[in-house]
This record gives sequence, C-alpha cells and structure tokens, in this order.
Amino acid sequence: MATVAAATGKRVPKALVSYAWVVVAYNVLVILWGAVVRATGSGAGCGDNWPLCNGDFFPHHPRLATIIEFAHRSMSGISTVLVIGLVIWVFYAVGRGHRARRAAVASVLLLVTEALLGAALVLGGFVGENISTARVLMQSIHFTNTMLFLGALSLTAWWLGGASASESPRLDSNADHSNLALPAWIAVIATIAVGATGSVAALADTLFPSPSLLEGLAADFASTSPLLVRMRWIHPAAAVVGLLCVVWLVMKVRSRLAWVVAGLLGLQFVLGIADVLLLAPTWIQIVHLLGADMYWIALVCLAAEALWGSATAAFAE
Repeated sequence: MATVAAATGKRVPKALVSYAWVVVAYNVLVILWGAVVRATGSGAGCGDNWPLCNGDFFPHHPRLATIIEFAHRSMSGISTVLVIGLVIWVFYAVGRGHRARRAAVASVLLLVTEALLGAALVLGGFVGENISTARVLMQSIHFTNTMLFLGALSLTAWWLGGASASESPRLDSNADHSNLALPAWIAVIATIAVGATGSVAALADTLFPSPSLLEGLAADFASTSPLLVRMRWIHPAAAVVGLLCVVWLVMKVRSRLAWVVAGLLGLQFVLGIADVLLLAPTWIQIVHLLGADMYWIALVCLAAEALWGSATAAFAE
C-alpha cells in the first residue's frame, strides 16, 4: 500500500508516512521529558560531563536527578537513530526534488545543533540553580532550535503524506500564494517568539515559585526581583501578539487545517491561564507544553500549505 507522492507518479509507502509521524510523536515525548528535567532541577544530574554521565557511560548508584537526566540523554540518543533512519528511508523512497528530502535533511542538521546546544548548557553550567543572563539567552536559543527541529520533522511527515489539496481552492498546487506568504511567515515567527519567551517563563516558575497569584504578579514588576522573574510578563504579551498574527493567517486561509490550528490556539490560552492560576505546578507545565507542541505542528503544516501549496504537490519546481 502506498500514497501518491507527486505528479511524477512515484509513490510513498504508507509505512514510511506512519514511521515519519511516529518519529514526530517520539520527539514530542523527548521534549516533554526535557521539561521534566528542567522542572525538577535535574539538568546537573550527570554533573558537568557530556555525553558521559558523571564520567560513566551508565551511571552507578544514581540519585533521582541523575536518573531523570540520564533518561533524557538516552531518549535523545534513540531520537538520533530514528531521525537518521527516517532520512535514509526518505531518500530511498522519494525522488529528487521532493520537499520531504529537504525537510529531512534540515531535521538532521537541527538535531546536530540541538545536541550541541544541549552540551553547551551542561558544560557551561547553565543548569540547576543558575540564574545568569547567559542562561536566559541559552534557554531561548535552545528552545527555538527545538521548535525548528520539530517543525522540520513535521514537514517531512506532512509532505510524505500528501495531505488533501481540496480543502481550500487557495491551497491547491496552482494557487497564487503571494497573498498568504506574509501572514504565514509572521505567524510562524511570532509563535517562535512565544515559545522562546515561554521557556524563560517556565524556568522562572521553576526557580522562583510564587507562594500566591498576587505575590507572583507583584514580583513580575518589582525592581528587586531577579531578571528571570521580571521577564515573565513578556510571555503572555508575546502570546497575545502571536494570537493576532495566527488569527490573521487563519482568516486568510479558512481551511479545515486552519480551524484545527485555531482550536489548538484556543486550548493553549486555556492551559496558559490555568498554568498561572494554579501557580505553575509541574504537571500543568507539561500539559501546556504538550498542547504547544501539537499547536506548533499544526501551524507549521498550515504555513507550509499557505507558502508552497498542498502536500500533494510536494515536488519543488
């Protein structure tokens, strides 16, 4: 069984499409476990060693923080194998010029930078109780790279799957996408900014938990508060701007996928409000991040269709 890859008639095995989405789902789990590492303060669980854990390949008599951090590193290693396997299969199954090839290559490159940034966090000491400005910057860069990596994997699966081109007349292979390019790019860039600021806000909630909602809000604007705390307000502000940008794209496209994006965006605001009202316990942070990943995947696919046409026309000109 196979799905049509493009007008050339070459077909993509359904097994490959399924495998690509499995790789996407697995990396969402890796991202969520990374949030557990951050929320539990386990980033220094393997000491200042990388890729070894406390100087060993397998930690001996590990404490809980070591188990959590080692599990994350192990999951990342499995992700590397899965992504490399995906790239090899994509190059074997689809012809030259197929956009899935380019997305798969981008995934590998971003996976490499993801590993390097993770190593920089550990070796630079930007883990645990570190509250330096450098950590804030590194946290933002790392999460931005994570979003781009997940986006590239999602596009690989999306273009391999050849999603329906009939959802909207503006999304077929012959459509003029010039009127959609600006809102698509702005929506993506704004959402990346929301994600980066969200990672900083989550770090602030972890290192400086608020005893109450009112005290937390007061600390956000107190001149004596740490920089991380005073930056928390940037995330909700960025989220409002991101909302307006994505709504602009959704109203321009008005496809079924666009309404899915709108629904997931609404869910994110509900989860974000719950995160604030509940004083950011670890479980709601993880659920909020899961919703963010689902929303980001859908948005990337929508933006790709707005910019380049439907996945059934995934061969570049």
